[in-house]
Amino acid sequence: MDTIELYYPKELSWLAFNERVLQEAADRNTPAVERLRFLGIYSNNLDEFFRVRAADVKRQITIAQNDGNESEAEQKIQLMEQIQNKVVELSAKFNEIHKDVLKSLARYHIHILRKDELNDYHKTWVRNFFVNKVLRHIAPILIDKKTDLLSRLNGTAVYLYVAIRRKDKKPRFAAVQVPTSEMSRFVVIPPEKSRKKKHIILLDDIIQLCLAEIFRGFVKFDTLEAFSFKMTRDAEYYINDEIDESYVEKMSESMKQRLIAEPVRVIHDHAMPKDMVNDLRKGLKITSLDTMHAAGHYRNFKDFIGFPNVGRHYLEHSPMAAINSRSFSRFNTIFDAITAHDVLLYYPYHRFLHFTEFVRQAAFDPSVKMIRINIYRVASHSRIINSLIDAVDNGKKVTVVVELRARFDEEANIEWSKQMTDAGIRVILGVPTLKIHSKVCVVTREERGSMVHYAHFGTGNFNEKTAKIYTDLSLFTRNQDLAEEAVGVFDLIQYPYRRYKFQHLQISPLNARTKIQSLIRQEIQHLKEGAQAGITIKINNLVDKELIDDLYRASQAGVTIRAIIRGMCSLVPGIKGVSENIQIISIVDRFLEHPRVMIFEGGGDRKVFISSADWMTRNMDNRIEVGCPIYDKRLQQQLVDLIELQFKDTLKARIIDKEQVNRYVHRGNRKKIRSQEAIYDYLKKIEEAGPE
Repeated sequence: MDTIELYYPKELSWLAFNERVLQEAADRNTPAVERLRFLGIYSNNLDEFFRVRAADVKRQITIAQNDGNESEAEQKIQLMEQIQNKVVELSAKFNEIHKDVLKSLARYHIHILRKDELNDYHKTWVRNFFVNKVLRHIAPILIDKKTDLLSRLNGTAVYLYVAIRRKDKKPRFAAVQVPTSEMSRFVVIPPEKSRKKKHIILLDDIIQLCLAEIFRGFVKFDTLEAFSFKMTRDAEYYINDEIDESYVEKMSESMKQRLIAEPVRVIHDHAMPKDMVNDLRKGLKITSLDTMHAAGHYRNFKDFIGFPNVGRHYLEHSPMAAINSRSFSRFNTIFDAITAHDVLLYYPYHRFLHFTEFVRQAAFDPSVKMIRINIYRVASHSRIINSLIDAVDNGKKVTVVVELRARFDEEANIEWSKQMTDAGIRVILGVPTLKIHSKVCVVTREERGSMVHYAHFGTGNFNEKTAKIYTDLSLFTRNQDLAEEAVGVFDLIQYPYRRYKFQHLQISPLNARTKIQSLIRQEIQHLKEGAQAGITIKINNLVDKELIDDLYRASQAGVTIRAIIRGMCSLVPGIKGVSENIQIISIVDRFLEHPRVMIFEGGGDRKVFISSADWMTRNMDNRIEVGCPIYDKRLQQQLVDLIELQFKDTLKARIIDKEQVNRYVHRGNRKKIRSQEAIYDYLKKIEEAGPE
């Protein structure tokens, strides 16, 4: 069997994941405003896909061609064609869903107006709004032969391409950025008569309606035409290690490269005339390896993630009140609670406040001597960092490892590192050769003359904002075997040249791969011995071929394997003689599924882990990741119960099969179960059960 049959291309699998997001927008059981927001999420995802994954394929083609490896180049060119074809297919679905969502909103008296749908009252109000609020933010790029349009455009913004036409003369062209960084893209027009109807117009249409106000007096024109377009740049950057400068300065310079990186995708309004499309293609130096295609009227649809609900509350998801953990609330301090027993939290069902309180109490507790934490992404207004600064003011030693290369958060992390350094925090800027993706925090207290460590191991970032929309797990423990190894992770980051041994934790790139492989082999051995065997994993991405091969071998041996994979999955289930014992589902719902969990039946001695690492080569070999065992049997069972609820999902679970066509799990006569709601109910029942 050849490798193409054994491994589904990860890029196409990623697009299959984004199609699941599109399915949520298509689902008429989803509240109407949320459907529009899912279209925004889909668009944002696709933008990142082209900035990262499609750009990487393009680079691979160029490298293969430069190396004279024609077969490799041809294979990647075919993959790029498959990507482009799939994107065109999904774009057509997107447009149809968008039309359906607009009809749905209209039934609830919410109307998104185009410029040609405005009545006289609307036009008067919009023109006044443009002159008084919008025009000050407009600076058109007038294009001539000397204009380097590619270097002038912001790869994250949406533009209008303007044709300035005069009779018997060649048209001139201009680009106008829609100023969404200065003001909301969605403008609510005050009601003329009935307050029942809500009218919203986008900045794009306001600018198109008022084009003459921009150009009048500066250029001569008979007519003006404007159509939206957006360019997506390659998000990679190069760090020059030969220049003698600080790591922060190198990263800052590398960020600037994104501003001038080559485009990998250009999308434009399908109504844009051919002469404008050709001029735009020429100005942006689009090649056959780049994706350029026509789509709907609006670009940068990711802004719709923040589309306002101007109607009834039922047009968006009902809020789930975050649950207080009684494991914490029964005690006077966080440290008393963790001393009593390990605590496992599941966000956003549980309150993230429990973690911020862990850091806040550590900041002023007289017994606390040191705080160590590694930061990958944090909120723009981070209570955690404020508490760390308070800790320094209170005489604590604070060490913060900041990963400067957290994709798209690099600039924010650079600024945070400067601010914390100025406050007296010891800031470690990671390891130049390894991205640090672990989610570890250790608080050290002096208790009865000894130093005791309290450790946190998580699957998600220390980010108050994403903790409300991502599902993630947090383990708090006073187990000194685990906590001392957590301290060892920080030592590894500071002194990577030393030799370290970790008996309990799975640490990438030191032992995570080999530990996981050993656990898989043990399940095969347990099955041979007639003992209980089985593997259950929940991760975001499964694309590492070596680990996939290990799962194939376990399946061939008869081990039952179940997986919940949110995103990319290169493993192909259901191959006769190879993967018949592997079942994979994917769940997409209101919260982004983000935890990494591993359960090995262990011959009756079940082993359960949470981890920061996906099963990707980069996570196993090129990052510092931490996987932690759950030793508390009570918490093990809770985690098993939570995973089982997801396998029982009959509403939001899709089957990952050979074709990855995203068929929903067949419900049959089974009860309707939406796992995210069922998990909330399960956790709430535990917390309401009273003291143990």
